[in-house]
Amino acid sequence: MKNSFWIFLAVFVALSGSWCGFVLAPELQLGGAKQTTILNTSDVYPVGRPGEAIQGLLVYRANGCAACHTEQVRQTGMTCGVTLTDAGKNPEAVTNLISSLKLTGLTKEEADAASAKITAAGGKTEIHIAATGPDIVRGWGMRQSVAEDYLYDKPVQLGNLRAGPDLANAGARADANWQLLHLYAPKRVVKGSTMPPFRYLFEVRRIGRESSPDALKLPPEFAPPAGYEVVPRPEAKQLAAYLLSLRANVPLYSAPVAP
Repeated sequence: MKNSFWIFLAVFVALSGSWCGFVLAPELQLGGAKQTTILNTSDVYPVGRPGEAIQGLLVYRANGCAACHTEQVRQTGMTCGVTLTDAGKNPEAVTNLISSLKLTGLTKEEADAASAKITAAGGKTEIHIAATGPDIVRGWGMRQSVAEDYLYDKPVQLGNLRAGPDLANAGARADANWQLLHLYAPKRVVKGSTMPPFRYLFEVRRIGRESSPDALKLPPEFAPPAGYEVVPRPEAKQLAAYLLSLRANVPLYSAPVAP
């Protein structure tokens, strides 16, 4: 009994510290996050998702998609490149100088030095920043994911397993028809896909006087019996709209890249 107070105090301090670290600190850091400006423009980012995409986020969550997909592109570094924009009044000298310089895969200091040499010779340049890392090489995104990318997502579906590809920039990689075909018959569009088909999001129905404009165009091995068609239900369209809205592909001050 004499130690009860100290045991209670130790437990209270441990739980309070955990709550401050996992709840309070992120809220203080990100709770007031607002739209930011796209690099070198006056446009703001992000903009709110359209209503169908917001509903699609709920479909995405309800079907457990985050169990197999992440929405966070990782970046391990960055490189710079120098591009000539104007050879000036002495193009021959500038061209000869450029042929002797390394202009890609540079550090910021090396890029600044190369740009200064070209400028001194009378040319004009631009320095471009490119993100590097396995996720970038795979084509999953052009830069790392940052807090602004998730400003309008509630809940945020970061995920922690990649049984399938990362989806942070999925909307820039495929159109609506591809997304719907992939949901109905993953192996039709991705050879060797391990994704299960979500056919309950679609309706197989008899064709009326004419085919529905929304009917999927399927090869024989996936097509329904003659006289029937496969039409996406509202949930399938909403999920496709959400996937199409995933476009983390603009350069930001917190994640600068050359578009």
